[in-house]
Amino acid sequence: MGSTLDTLRILLADDHAVVRMGFRLLLEGAGAQVVGEADSGETAVAQYQALRPDALVMDVSMPGIGGITALERLRAHAPEARVLMLSAHEDAQIPSRALKAGATGYLSKRAEPQEFIRAVGLVARGRRYLDPELAPQLALAQLGGNADPLEALTEKEFAVFIQLAQGRSVSEVASSHNLCPSTVGTHLYHIKQKLNASNAAELTLIAVRSGLIEV
Repeated sequence: MGSTLDTLRILLADDHAVVRMGFRLLLEGAGAQVVGEADSGETAVAQYQALRPDALVMDVSMPGIGGITALERLRAHAPEARVLMLSAHEDAQIPSRALKAGATGYLSKRAEPQEFIRAVGLVARGRRYLDPELAPQLALAQLGGNADPLEALTEKEFAVFIQLAQGRSVSEVASSHNLCPSTVGTHLYHIKQKLNASNAAELTLIAVRSGLIEV
């Protein structure tokens, strides 16, 4: 098993240094080379473009733009990017969003170390991977068995929702996404309508419950 990931170059993105260290030890123990580490979505995108690793292993919940928006930005500039998304939450909403955004694979952080190594190896070699524990849930969601209101958000609304839920102002979100404040305000109106939320605090609560951000 020690040579499972030989010659593969991996970039890690997680805002917890201890978690990154654990991943690094697992990957290097399996023969991979960890070429860089990032603690935010923005840094992950920049480091990927600079390092061009075989795979990016990225957490969904991070400061800044977060993992999903970082994935969308990365795929827009590097559609060939191979990305394994990780999350500590196991509902179908997050993997569904990640896969729609272009993730090559998705794995729960509760997975066994051997499964983590297997997932990284498959994704780094261009093969798709979905956590077997989550596959049945995701299949039901694809068939319409999931009534999660976040499914009603468009991709742009979802990206705006994440940043607003993190406490950013309308003007800050507008600047981040190169939009007019009035456009973000319109998105915010639709987001509140679809999620039945009346204020920013409720948006944050919804995002936390869905495992999209951490507090």
